[in-house]
Amino acid sequence: MSNTTFDYIIIGGGTAGALLCNRLSADSRRRVLLIEAGRKDDYHWIHIPVGYLYCIGNPRTDWLYQTEPDAGLNGRQLRYPRGKTLGGCSSINGMIYMRGQARDYDQWAELTGDDAWRWDQVLPAFRRHEDHWRLDQPEAAGDQFKHLHGNKATGSTGEWRVEKQRLRWDVLDAFAQAAQQAGIPATDDFNRGSNEGVGYFEVNQKAGWRWNTAKAFLRPTCYGRSNFEMWTSAQAAKLIVAPQADGSRRCTGVQVWNGKEMVTAHATREVLLCAGAVNSPQLLQLSGIGPAALLRQHGIDVVHELPGVGANLQDHLQIRSVYKVQGVQTLNTLANSLLGKAKIGLEYALKRSGPMSMAPSQLGAFTRSSADQPWPNIEYHVQPLSLEAFGEPLHSFPAFTASVCNLNPTSRGTVQIKSSNFQDAPAIAPNYLSTPEDRQVAADSLRVTRRIVAQPALARYQPEEYKPGVQFQTDEELTRLAGDIATTIFHPVGTTRMGRDGDPMAVLDARLRVRGIAGLRVVDAGAMPLITSGNTNSPTLMMAEKAAAWIAEDNAR
Repeated sequence: MSNTTFDYIIIGGGTAGALLCNRLSADSRRRVLLIEAGRKDDYHWIHIPVGYLYCIGNPRTDWLYQTEPDAGLNGRQLRYPRGKTLGGCSSINGMIYMRGQARDYDQWAELTGDDAWRWDQVLPAFRRHEDHWRLDQPEAAGDQFKHLHGNKATGSTGEWRVEKQRLRWDVLDAFAQAAQQAGIPATDDFNRGSNEGVGYFEVNQKAGWRWNTAKAFLRPTCYGRSNFEMWTSAQAAKLIVAPQADGSRRCTGVQVWNGKEMVTAHATREVLLCAGAVNSPQLLQLSGIGPAALLRQHGIDVVHELPGVGANLQDHLQIRSVYKVQGVQTLNTLANSLLGKAKIGLEYALKRSGPMSMAPSQLGAFTRSSADQPWPNIEYHVQPLSLEAFGEPLHSFPAFTASVCNLNPTSRGTVQIKSSNFQDAPAIAPNYLSTPEDRQVAADSLRVTRRIVAQPALARYQPEEYKPGVQFQTDEELTRLAGDIATTIFHPVGTTRMGRDGDPMAVLDARLRVRGIAGLRVVDAGAMPLITSGNTNSPTLMMAEKAAAWIAEDNAR
């Protein structure tokens, strides 16, 4: 920390922050500082795909947040994993590559009044950093891939590696066939703008290793640039906002706790807040930017009142159905024997394939929860395994899990500080299932699961509903059940949302600038006005790509 004055200060070395570091430090005239509260991504379990089991719930890589007791979940609290390491959530997530639906971005354009967010305008930003590869043969060992570098439909040759998965399971193939028999079409590409269909997910991996944003955007280039500096194990405590001669306010830096002392870093151009949908609103509130009543409650001077800071929290809530099966291999039986474990380890060591290369979910499906839905509004994550709860041992019997989530929840929650101490976790209150629409989708989606499993393609494996149980049938029973068993799928967004001029709850303008504070942007999933219809990691990268171009344009002089 010998230097404390930079052109740009980026707070958070996760998904968006890593890409911004790469793009902004490419201009050798600009000095860039990255501040990351976590450590470097040198923990071996980050890089082995199945290692998410050892990263989530681990203080080495996870903030260890919990939600507040939630009425929609019948008073339960949930673990709320957030990445605390270089690469952020891309270092601990499910690695699923998903753009979402074209209509998501067209809605963003309507809500912000800016056509820059329309599907045809965001698609080039996705393609700019994507690098699509596919295995010629699913069972191939090593790095025997076909490069799709010329295919405009799937992407270009950027830094963000996208691959087809390196294994298949008979029970998942049967589920895919059953889904087709239930009216869900097969697809080999969820990312054309309409993701309706069933198929295997693409993942952010490279030859059997997790491909996080630190590998993609920091290591290859930033580490060797003399104009780039990185502080790890350094937590941003407060933004510095200074009054200007014309009466306006400008963010000029940040106070950073390095574990021993508070250090002030100064930004001559912009501070870019990329700490995520939980930590970004927390830091804004700690800095006196947010709902005035909340700030005064905790003795924080109101620097700039923005009531939308910490509001509009949206997340995907998944409902996990478990089915016992017979006559087919699942990970439960394979991993519950010494011979099976040895086989798994050997397959990964020799081929970088097999269960240790697995993303948490391999098969996906997008469909409608009922016939009156105008577009696919639910997503399945299907796994050849089962357990009582995440982090607990696999069941001893063969089984698969079909988790279903509502892609477009109408429930809204909050992230709010509990004190003026930057080291205290904020209160996270998602308010799941708090609207009639969300409760109806929950009940309907469980019926869709049952309809798929009842198809002939799965009959030979004699599926038996273990969880939730066939005794739950009515809307009321299924909704209550969803509250008992549903859990987050780790997609919080919206807590610093962008919006039109004149929208009192819009924290950001359409270019991600904080309203009323010059020199400050929020570039992370918190900026989304509406959650995307799918996994949220790659859309966050797209937002960072667009922000990088705008930042360079605004600071060209």
